[in-house]
Amino acid sequence: MAGDRRFHWEYQEEPVERQAFRVTGGRPLRGRVRISGSKNAALKMLAAATLTSEPCRLTNVPEIEDVRAMAEVLRDLGAEVAHPAPNTYEVTAANVEWLFVPLEAAAKMRASFILLGPLLTRFGRVIISNPGGDRIGRRPVNLHVDAMRAMGANIEYRNGYYFARSEGRLRGTELAFPTVTVMGTENAVLAAVLAEGHTIIRPAAREPEVDDLIAMLQKMGAQVARTSPDVIEVEGRGRLHGAEHDVISDRIEAGTFVVAGAITGGDVTIEAAPCDFLGSFLDVVAEVGVAVACGRDTIEVRGTAPGAAQLRAHDVVTAPYPGLATDLQPPTAVLLTQATGTSAVHETIFEDRLEWLGELRKLGAEVEMVDEHCAAITGPSHLRGAEVEMGDLRAGASLILGALVAEGESVIHGAHHVRRGYEDIERKFLDLGAQIEHISEGLGTATR
Repeated sequence: MAGDRRFHWEYQEEPVERQAFRVTGGRPLRGRVRISGSKNAALKMLAAATLTSEPCRLTNVPEIEDVRAMAEVLRDLGAEVAHPAPNTYEVTAANVEWLFVPLEAAAKMRASFILLGPLLTRFGRVIISNPGGDRIGRRPVNLHVDAMRAMGANIEYRNGYYFARSEGRLRGTELAFPTVTVMGTENAVLAAVLAEGHTIIRPAAREPEVDDLIAMLQKMGAQVARTSPDVIEVEGRGRLHGAEHDVISDRIEAGTFVVAGAITGGDVTIEAAPCDFLGSFLDVVAEVGVAVACGRDTIEVRGTAPGAAQLRAHDVVTAPYPGLATDLQPPTAVLLTQATGTSAVHETIFEDRLEWLGELRKLGAEVEMVDEHCAAITGPSHLRGAEVEMGDLRAGASLILGALVAEGESVIHGAHHVRRGYEDIERKFLDLGAQIEHISEGLGTATR
């Protein structure tokens, strides 16, 4: 490793600018909004660029904090990262030499752990910290580590870091995950493309972002394909080359704006909308009674005036794709506050993901926790402005949704969470007629 780089084991948290949103609700949203590139796809593609010494160019990359953080990690590794135009990143990983991903990176975003597979398979070693990310419950990476070990890596865990090393190339093998893991699947694929021999991954995550990563890797010369809905097979290659790839649209952002139009009585057309990837969510929206029409790449939403009692209660359960995405559970919960009757929300992916509902209660939502995995939401609720705190990215965006339908003014603290994953969210809401403004609250400690 380079001797001139800063090196320390302890996490040194830096002060960040505390931010908030002030929202005055009660306005129907009207107009058109364009969805940005997928956060969950773009971060993995930036990591994939380290698999080759040749330049990789990514377009439709969202301008969000998580992308900026990943770009900074890649620069620290020694890669050249250019940002020649909005939503465009170019990565050349020819001179990577600092194979160390510190706790600072992991504390900012869990996705930093996606560098385990590509760095280990290309360079034969990496030291990478245990990941951080949103406070939505334990998200262990043992499945990622076990997959690397099955491919021949020696990995030890000490002082919050994984020390990974491979003697020679990783070896292809059959990986049988005990449960579906999205980033575990992606890490395994990224490791397998330069491994020696054949790798079979099952059950492989079926999320569209995984398939978009596969599409980029194929452009780079990787021999990888989904051979059945839950199986991915890889034939390792000796080297990969550079490529250019356009990131798919963000289905979670699209779902967020579907709910925004629905609950405010709005008339919203969502452009660059990945309708094909939102099947389970749009089924729920239709069951609730929202008028939604999908075009080739648009979604048109005709909302219901708050309190009109035209929406129906509906029970929902999160599940791996093609089920209802856990990231769409929070906006769906806000939609259900405006439905007549009692709806059950079952969260099956993360054990703490329903905790944010305590903040939604402050806006007047009638929420009862049945147990730690299930909440009962009774509506329609007349929401009122309040002061609330964002605890994570998706809950933060959903509190904005609650404030948009609430009577009066709300102040939503912790806006930095939303900036991690939504590009220009206040501008997009302003363009639809929302009354929302950004507030700076000075330097402080950012909870992650």
